[in-house]
Amino acid sequence: MALVIQGVLTNIYGVSGMRYAIPEVFRGGINLGFMFLPYYRAWVIVAALVVCFGTWFMIEKTKLGSYLRAGTENSKLMQAFGINVPLLVSLTYGFGVMLAAFAGVLAAPIYSVTPVMGGNILIIVFAVVVIGGMGSIIGSIFTGLAMGIIEGLTKVYYPEASSTVIFLVMVIVLLVRPAGLFGKEA
Repeated sequence: MALVIQGVLTNIYGVSGMRYAIPEVFRGGINLGFMFLPYYRAWVIVAALVVCFGTWFMIEKTKLGSYLRAGTENSKLMQAFGINVPLLVSLTYGFGVMLAAFAGVLAAPIYSVTPVMGGNILIIVFAVVVIGGMGSIIGSIFTGLAMGIIEGLTKVYYPEASSTVIFLVMVIVLLVRPAGLFGKEA
């Protein structure tokens, strides 16, 4: 379905991207000594961390999160307790769509907005989740940060391998620990 929507939008709008201006408040940057950090990118880092840890807190530390986790384990039992599991799953899906939209809005001033803008990182996100461990939000957060650093350093020292280093790490991790770094063994 995503490929069909992507194809329709590409036919309507074309493949060239549209840039969005960085908000006036976030123009400029700060010299950290070892790098120049634009204010907008610092804002994106802070916003992403707040959203990531907020999502983790909601899923791991609230009653709603416990209902969601229990509903994914045994939906019939949760429905027997009067919890509307299909509604809970639909709301969770909607929350995931909202997070993807928020990420797209944050990325719009950095990357060109195109119908295919999310497709190029989808496989990398999959690799990060697998390395971190399926079902581990904290694992995905820490793995995402670590893989970003590893890929960035690889781009500096050996640019030819920068697009494959994440998959090399994924293979090594899965050979050593099939459930991922933070995943639970079945």
